[in-house]
Amino acid sequence: MKHIKKALLILLFLFLSFSSRELFAQTNTTNSIILIETNLGNIKLMLYKDTPKHRKNFLQLIENKHFDGTLFYRVIKGFVLQGGSQDSRNAATGRQIGYGSSNRTIESEFRPHHFHKKGALAAARQPDKVNIFKESDVSQFYIAHGRVYTLEELKAMENAVNKPLKKQITRRYLTPKKRQILDSLKKLKLVKEFRAIANKIKSDISFDFESSRKKLEFTEEEIKAFTTVGGVPHLDKNYTVFGEVISGFAVMDKIANLKTDTHDRPYQDVKMKVRILKY
Repeated sequence: MKHIKKALLILLFLFLSFSSRELFAQTNTTNSIILIETNLGNIKLMLYKDTPKHRKNFLQLIENKHFDGTLFYRVIKGFVLQGGSQDSRNAATGRQIGYGSSNRTIESEFRPHHFHKKGALAAARQPDKVNIFKESDVSQFYIAHGRVYTLEELKAMENAVNKPLKKQITRRYLTPKKRQILDSLKKLKLVKEFRAIANKIKSDISFDFESSRKKLEFTEEEIKAFTTVGGVPHLDKNYTVFGEVISGFAVMDKIANLKTDTHDRPYQDVKMKVRILKY
């Protein structure tokens, strides 16, 4: 009898282990689907498989009922709808809500193809001055509401970033000493020597500028999204986008149109309950 019990326990352990591995493998190869139910309607979202740390954490929070009863406590039309703070649960009217009591963070998972189009799900975080690695808050999240941009506005945003960057890189290579050398070669009409140095400087500047992570250049996909559905482009590369809304955009707009107090908290509480539809 003891041997039978032991064999059954081993089989149960193996089954549970296999099930866990199977679930882990499944959740790392497919996008998860979740549903945020609110008193103003429902929003369905997809969590990306290629931001596994954020997705795993978010799913665990849902399973632990962390979000149930919390609020969309920071709502700015044309910007974001923010929620997830545990101190928003049963918060008195007018109370300012912040980051809750947790100091845990998640390592950033920036992916160039995930950007802040309307409906993007992203992790909130502390400012750069106290968070140089842009690590995400463990539970705070926001959904990008944003606005529609024109091509001219997007180009102006690129220029505002790229022109100062190009000047900075140019100063690094075209130093006063290099200028003096070039001026001397020009006066002496040493064309070959002048071109050799000038072309090297030009090549170094171009290489550093084109390969700089600070350079801003919108992709065709980003341009299409920002000029049609809209978004919040200036948040890209600063906050981890780990999912997106797949239905419920009208509910988003309804929440965004609520009147808010001086802390951007809606006068009408928007309570949420979050559940997993697909791992």
